[in-house]
Amino acid sequence: MTDVVAAKSGLQWSIEAEGHRVVIAEVGGALRHYSVDGWEVLDGFGPDEISPASAGQILAPWPNRIRDGHYTFEDTAHQLALTEPARHNAIHGLTNWSRWKLVDQSGDAVTVEFDLPPQVGYPWALTLRIRWSVSADGLRSDTEVVNTGDQNAPWGFSVHPYLQLPGVAVDDILLHVPGRSRVLADARLLPIGAVAVAGTEYDYTEPRRIGAAVLDTTWGDLDRAADGGSAVTIAAPGGAHSVTVWADETFGWWQVFTGDTLHGERFRRSVAIEPMTCPPDAFRSGRDLIVLAPGQTWRASWGVRPAAA
Repeated sequence: MTDVVAAKSGLQWSIEAEGHRVVIAEVGGALRHYSVDGWEVLDGFGPDEISPASAGQILAPWPNRIRDGHYTFEDTAHQLALTEPARHNAIHGLTNWSRWKLVDQSGDAVTVEFDLPPQVGYPWALTLRIRWSVSADGLRSDTEVVNTGDQNAPWGFSVHPYLQLPGVAVDDILLHVPGRSRVLADARLLPIGAVAVAGTEYDYTEPRRIGAAVLDTTWGDLDRAADGGSAVTIAAPGGAHSVTVWADETFGWWQVFTGDTLHGERFRRSVAIEPMTCPPDAFRSGRDLIVLAPGQTWRASWGVRPAAA
């Protein structure tokens, strides 16, 4: 059922199955809440709150940052609004503060949609459709994007969930990231190179404690499963609880953020784990940038798998 509330995050669409409960918010089509048998897996936000620090948001048509909001695509220059003015960047795409519409809903699944209109800085039309579903296996998100215009469109995609483990501080979390390299970033958190992580403090190819590490880091060069996918896991010491964020073969990068720049009670309270199709600033570098032809449909899947001993 649709819970109609006069909330800052808009209408609330709830789904549940096997003790798993998810709430999707109309504003941004955001993943606002996810719990399992009372365990708050997601460090989300209330229905009458504005999503803090991009919590649960869909990051499209680009993830992360674009330097100066300026890029050239197919020989034409474009200028985006600087939505991260302190660093003079365009950040996290164009869909996160728009109202998405309900397409379909059942007890354990909901599908929402957003029509992105051509605009200054991104003059292409796209239709985004996301199906969220829950089961005993966890949360699954299936995304479908169609270029509804008559020109090629640049495309990148990510999501921004913050995950937490009951009673476990970020310092004590065991983190596993399957990336063999990391992106070097400047003071504006923009890429300036890449290095191998083997033997360094950024090597999480085997699970280990986060400790005092301050992470807002992009990993690439992934160790992939047989199906081409990959996953990042956080686990409690002793293995009482764990959360795995998995992503299919369309995602070649992972961003992990330990919340050190957040303020108040959200400071270093949870870990943002973001599967990304491309690294930061891909509209400028072209690295793993997806080009959608007119009429082309692009699909991808990712999800969250909580486990308790």
